[in-house]
Amino acid sequence: MANLNILDKTGAKVGDFEIDLDALAPKISKQLLHDAVVMYQANLRQGSSKSKTRSEVSGSRKKMYKQKGTGNARAGHKRSGIRRGGGHIFAKTPKDWSYRLPRKALKLATTMAMAEKIRGEYVKLIDTIALEAPKTKEVATILAKLDLNKTVLVVVDKCDNNVTLSVRNIPTAKVLPVTDLNAWEILRPYQVLMTKSAIETFVKTRIAE
Repeated sequence: MANLNILDKTGAKVGDFEIDLDALAPKISKQLLHDAVVMYQANLRQGSSKSKTRSEVSGSRKKMYKQKGTGNARAGHKRSGIRRGGGHIFAKTPKDWSYRLPRKALKLATTMAMAEKIRGEYVKLIDTIALEAPKTKEVATILAKLDLNKTVLVVVDKCDNNVTLSVRNIPTAKVLPVTDLNAWEILRPYQVLMTKSAIETFVKTRIAE
């Protein structure tokens, strides 16, 4: 069992939240976490690198000089890959690097990643992050009060436009609804800040699965 403190916006303790990590993730598979992170990173690759072949560069296709009698080594046209300005012999072509692991494996990896963060005491809970209007300064003050001075993922129960607009101007912070969590988003930041309702939703859905 892990006991997490629930804090308010000033950093004062207002409650406790108990979570059974053995029920949430009985074991942690580093290989599965690695595979999931590599997949998400591969899916971010543009795959748009491109270089020209000898058929795509400009230049005459006429043989530069006759085959014999010149004293020079035999040569073809100017587009040859061994000549300056010629095409690449093994040219790069656009490639789709994306692939998908099984859905159940990715869900399990997400659960393991969160359990590992909780075990390492990198997860903090807050009772609520309700904002009347988008105010980056207010969110920055909350993060400072909670001693979240490194990269942090803010997890809310549902999309809140005011919170999203406020967090996006902080370069070290990112906000996501609990339904959009995955292993890569959880492991990438140094710390995770979750609202009470968000972690309740996460635990309820993960243990039920």
